Amino acid sequence: MTTLLSIHDLSVRYRRESAEVVALKGVSLNVEAGERLAIIGESGSGKSTLALAIAGLLARSAKIDGHIDWFLPANARAKAPRLGRDIGFVFQDPSSSLDPVMPVGKQIAEVVHTHLGLDWSQSLARARILLERVRLPDPGSALRAYPHQLSGGQKQRVAIAAAIAAGPKLLIADEATSALDTIVQAEIVALIRQLVAEDGMTLLFISHDIALAATLAERIAVLRHGELVELGETRQIVEAPRHVYTRSLLDAYLGLDAEPLLDRQGASA
Repeated sequence: MTTLLSIHDLSVRYRRESAEVVALKGVSLNVEAGERLAIIGESGSGKSTLALAIAGLLARSAKIDGHIDWFLPANARAKAPRLGRDIGFVFQDPSSSLDPVMPVGKQIAEVVHTHLGLDWSQSLARARILLERVRLPDPGSALRAYPHQLSGGQKQRVAIAAAIAAGPKLLIADEATSALDTIVQAEIVALIRQLVAEDGMTLLFISHDIALAATLAERIAVLRHGELVELGETRQIVEAPRHVYTRSLLDAYLGLDAEPLLDRQGASA
């Protein structure tokens, strides 16, 4: 595989009143073009901080050491990756990431118009196609709907459509299913898997749920207290975890019975 981005000794710190909070500690990791990589860990492990650092979305107050090297195609117009164009980002709560006073079709079309330079009618036509791709019923009506008129799962489908609208190289899904019920979670994971395969995107899937990660990812990276404690192929992580923390995450899922995870992961390949 060709490396898409390489993270070297990345540390992120925040100043909170009189104390300094270390969110990431010396994380080094390569993300290969076209792979599906899951970053897992419990709340506070640093996984969302890592996603935000990759996307260039960290707060200005963050102090960053280390660096992230990108290996974009030689014909890319910009040396640094562009959010929306090179990176698509799906946030945990679509109610917060979508504009409540703008029809969802217009929000998707705005991404197309900004990054692909299509005129407004072409951008709206592409937005409708994207709504069809994310399997929203009656895309024509959905194009004119406002976020509050849609269910949580439908809003997340809109957010995914906006994230892939400009054909990004990397799709980051940051806890994109955690606010949804179990059935809708499975539907969204299946949708992400299909879109990534069809468009040849690289996927960075952020989750606290090792079961979901195992269904989707080819490799899993485990973060604990801001440190990368384990990285490996999904089967190795599930069958023979090397770190006690990874084992504890598996213990929380069916008492270390790996077969259901491996069965689901195999079905997703």
